[in-house]
Amino acid sequence: MLPVLEHGRETVQYSDIQGVRFFHNDLTEDYPLHWHTATEIIAPTENDYTIEAGSEKYVLQTGDIAVIMSGTLHKLSAPESGKRYILLFDYNLIGNVTSLNSLLHSLGECIVIRKNENAELAERLFDYIRQIQTEYEANKPYAGAAIYSLLIRFMVDVGRSCMEERVPLLGKTSAKNKEYVGRFMDVCNYISEHCTEDIDMDALAEMAGFSRFHFARLFKEFAHVSCYEYLTQKRILLSEMYLNQPDLSILDVALLSGFKSLSTFNRVFKSYKSCTPSEYRKMNRRYVNKPALGDVSGSAGKDKKD
Repeated sequence: MLPVLEHGRETVQYSDIQGVRFFHNDLTEDYPLHWHTATEIIAPTENDYTIEAGSEKYVLQTGDIAVIMSGTLHKLSAPESGKRYILLFDYNLIGNVTSLNSLLHSLGECIVIRKNENAELAERLFDYIRQIQTEYEANKPYAGAAIYSLLIRFMVDVGRSCMEERVPLLGKTSAKNKEYVGRFMDVCNYISEHCTEDIDMDALAEMAGFSRFHFARLFKEFAHVSCYEYLTQKRILLSEMYLNQPDLSILDVALLSGFKSLSTFNRVFKSYKSCTPSEYRKMNRRYVNKPALGDVSGSAGKDKKD
């Protein structure tokens, strides 16, 4: 049975391992258009599986892997029979690693690694998933730390692969490509660290060493979103964290997250999340202290997204 979605938002109920949920899913039901704050990894092990994220449609075959980034609207379509790994994890678990934080926001909404295009990478990522499954099911001491380290290695490998594909867009030579990537990573790190402040786009362009026009074009090629959208996404993610603190008013959250007014915060938040900050806070409170789905089964590794 699929969960009830409110305003298209799914609240992920994590297991005993904080911020991680692992499923060996064999449901034949389709999953309607939804989003969640978790980053989601989907890897079919038997038969295909279809993802629609944004305006794109991806048919995953056995051995393919998809990474759906936090906040992405997506729907899932299952075949009449099949199995797939589904791993959801809280972005904040690894987002505090500065360079990885910037990486996660530059990957786009959905990344697909095809086994027939990059077999070595796909197998390595599957190996990480299998190791995560082992740690998740055994739940030994320090299982959480082991899983977090595997997630970091997984996302670093995904990020490096994406950068290798994207780098040729930025410069004409290998040395220039590396230089440009370094510049834009520095800019992304700066935005991440100063997203609550007034950030001048001309200053960012100067930091990167480009005119404003070329900076805007190259940043979008690098991050798949405009510089302004990137900054707004950072502020929205920060506001989600603050909204989980009940002692803060919505106005407090808006100001702490870098928005200049409550009305602007409400409008922007709703445009990204399809619900108001107040509705978001209510939905999150509703699930506090509820048991995780699948706990009654007695087998974490056999949980289904239901």
